[in-house]
Order: sequence, then structure tokens, then C-alpha cells
Amino acid sequence: MTKLSMRVLIASALALTLFTCSEPARYDLMLRGGTIIDGSNSPSFIGDVAITGDRIVAVGDLTATSASVELDVSGLVVAPGFINIHSHAEAGGLPTAVNMLSQGVTSEIINADGAGPVDLPVQLSSLEGGGLAVNVGAMIGFNSVWGEVVGLEEVRPSSNQIQAMQGLIQQGLESGAWGVSAGLDYVPGYYATTDEVIQILSPFARWNTVFANHDRVTPESNFSSIAGMSETLAIGEAAGLIPLVTHMKLQGWEQGRASTILGRMSETPTSFTGGATADVYPYLAGQTGLQSLIIPSWAQAGGRDTMLARFRDPALRAQIITEAEQAMQLRFGGHQGVYLMQSQRELTVAMEELELDSPGEAVIQLLEESGQGIIARFGLEEDLVEIMQHPTASIACDCGASTSERTHPRYWGSYPKVLGEYVREKQQLSLENAIYKMSGLPAKTIGMSDRGVIRPGMLADLAVFDPETVIDYATYDNPTLKSDGIIHTLVNGQIAWSNGAATNIQPGRILRRRPPP
Repeated sequence: MTKLSMRVLIASALALTLFTCSEPARYDLMLRGGTIIDGSNSPSFIGDVAITGDRIVAVGDLTATSASVELDVSGLVVAPGFINIHSHAEAGGLPTAVNMLSQGVTSEIINADGAGPVDLPVQLSSLEGGGLAVNVGAMIGFNSVWGEVVGLEEVRPSSNQIQAMQGLIQQGLESGAWGVSAGLDYVPGYYATTDEVIQILSPFARWNTVFANHDRVTPESNFSSIAGMSETLAIGEAAGLIPLVTHMKLQGWEQGRASTILGRMSETPTSFTGGATADVYPYLAGQTGLQSLIIPSWAQAGGRDTMLARFRDPALRAQIITEAEQAMQLRFGGHQGVYLMQSQRELTVAMEELELDSPGEAVIQLLEESGQGIIARFGLEEDLVEIMQHPTASIACDCGASTSERTHPRYWGSYPKVLGEYVREKQQLSLENAIYKMSGLPAKTIGMSDRGVIRPGMLADLAVFDPETVIDYATYDNPTLKSDGIIHTLVNGQIAWSNGAATNIQPGRILRRRPPP
């Protein structure tokens, strides 16, 4: 975009205030008089931010200089653009990314929970070709690698298969992956033993990167989320990677015990200052597939058709029902904690309509019709706050750029919810600390060195918001209601969101992590 077109865009389409001067402009864009919270957890200060091209070039009192375009942001906070290190962005959502830009998010790290293609160059090239409203980086997914090499059955991998999986992870890291993600709670990653995961990951200790895992919660541990998160810590420590407990939560019967696992995180020896790391979103319910965490893993082995065949076996069906009901009880406090997204009704309502007393039977009948997503309630407010306050816990949203109408409210509300509810209203986080957890800390966690803080030389990803009005509105019944208070979102120096609307440009880039020396 030229300086002239930017000026026309801002003046006519966005009705922003322009300041001009008679002398030649020194910078392209200036944010004047904002409260700068630089993303380093340092105190805020009043100042100006100057941008030339895609980079921040000066910060402070810049009254003696000028820019081609100057925006008065006095009374507003100027923060680094928020970095979502746990993204489920959809390819179709990234060209516009309205739900993310409206939250101040400028970068997303995709392929969370072990998912995504194993060929990252093809994936990233395709996304780049479609145009990006936000920046996009990728993890290499352990589950996808396991499925590619070993398959969907519960079998032990051969030494050749171990080497093949290591080769695919190596290729992913060399292609710029920001770490290895896993969803050991999901098939087929569920079938990998702890020792096998460690063996597969151990060659990559020199990369000083993260192992981000959706913790494995098993019947053998009585569905203990603490046991699952402890496994993540053990794998990272043994393999030499930085453990990242992803979308951290205390589920079901273990609610109220956040300090137990947070203490273990701090005590885990890693190359990251402060111990192991985590990310957390500000809700007390998650989103997943109806079968994913309810139907026992052995019944899912081999894929959907094989699972449906097991449903038709009376003896197996009875066993599946028993185990599914146990899972719902211990994970979600019972079937009353399950909300069906596609039909927008509680599982209890579906049971009434199906004239069933058994929630396990209802789940099976619903899955026989089709696969579908659920909202699963799990949490306790006190745990959530304690996790968010932990020094190495980043704020992420377990969401991503999306055009779906059937989704979790976190897709539209996560970051404004933290700023409005947990900072301004509940005062559980300071504004400086919350911004750090959305920008500088996630960048540090994954090894991103050119974004996440406001300093000269850094890339100009910025979020400008009103600290007095920022708030979320999305609910479980109306999950796509837009948040308020995010005034401007800049991606690589260009204004992608302003005054409640996207500017419909695509300044995003593919972000790749550099290999170690």
C-alpha cells in the first residue's frame, strides 16, 4: 500500500483523524499520545509510536517529528498485537480473520493438539496463496505424524517407524515449525506410550523448542487431568523440549487443585526461565468432538466406520455406554455438562427427545446419525484465575480465524474478556501483566524474537484499545457476537482493523522459526 492510498483509506473510509505538517514527513505512520504498554511486563508510559514500512522505528516523545499519517490515540492503550500460540484457524477464515482482528490478534500458530498436515511447506504455501489478514505460523503435529506412519490402530511402532516419525518431525522443524504439538488425549496420539513419545522427540532437544500437549486423561488414572499434565511435563523434561501444557485446566473431580500442578510446572527443569510453560483461555468450558473425549479410545480405533461397527455389537455397545458415562461423570461432572453445538441444545434435552434415560446410549445414537461438536463444561473460576496468574502461563484462545456460526464464544471474545473482565472488573491481573501474557510471553515461549514487544526495530504488529470499554459479548448461545473496545489492529504496519470494522486488506505473512545454529 502506498502512502497516498493509506492516506485516502484512513481519511475517507475509516474517518480517522489526520495531522499534517508543512515539512517533509519523517515516518509513514505515527500513533500519537497513547498509553504504551510494551509487552515486557514493564510499567506503562505515555508516548508516541512511529512506523516506517512494516517496522516500529521510534518510541517515546516524538513531538518534534512528523509522519505522513498521524493518529491521535490519547486515552487509548497501545500494545503489541496479541499472539495466539494455540490456534485452530480455518483456511477459509484467514483471508479476513475478522473474529481475530476484532480481538487485537495479529499472529496465529496453527496445527494445535497434534493436528495439521505433515507437509508444512505445502500447507503454508496454500494458506499464503489465499491471502492472510493476520500472520500465521505452524506447529508440526505429533498425532498427524503418528497417523501417517503407524495408522489408526493401537499397535506398537517398529524401530523403522520410529525413525520415520522422527524424519517427519525433523522436516517440519526445518520448514519453520514453532514446536511440536500433540493431543495425546486424542486418537491416534492416544495410542503412543510415554516412553515412545520421549524416544521420538529426544533427537530435537537441540532445537530448544516447545512440546505443546493436550494432556492425556485416561480411565487408568481415574480421568485425572493432573496426571495428564504431569505426563506432559515428564515428556518435555526427558526429551529436552520445553513442556507447554496447552489450554490448561483442572477438570471434573480435580477442580480446586490448580496449585498442585502449577507447583510441578515451576519445579520442572527446562531451558525456559521459570520452568515449564502453559497457555490458558478465559472460559470454564471447552470445545471438542462428541466422540473425542467421551467414547473410549479402544472403541475409536480404526476410524469412524470401525467405531460404528462396534456400536452394532450388543456386548460392545453396553461396554461403550458404561465407559462413556464414566468419562462424562469424571471429566465434566456428568452429562449435564455437555452442550451439542450443531443442534444448539443440551444433551439432557436430546435425551428427552430421544426418550432415553441413558446418556451413553444417547451419545451413541447421536454419533450414529453424524459426528458433531460439543461444548463441555469442566472448570472452576478459582482454578482459572490461579492458572492465568502463573508467571509462565500465556493467554491463548484455543480458537482461530473462522467464519463458522457454530462455535465457542472464545473465537470472538477471549482477549477482550481478559482485558474487560479479569483486568478491569475483577482486577485479577494488572493491565501490564495481561498484555505481557498476550504478547511478550507467548513470543518468548515459542522463540519469536521480532514480535511481541513495542521497541524500535520490531515488526509493527499493534493493538490499540480503550481500557475503559473493552469487553466481550459472545456467549454459548450467541457465540459470534463481536467484542467492543478494540479500536485499531495493525499487522506489519498496516491498519487491518479500525473503529469496529475490518479494512479488508491482507497484510499477514507466513512466520517461520529459524533452525538452531
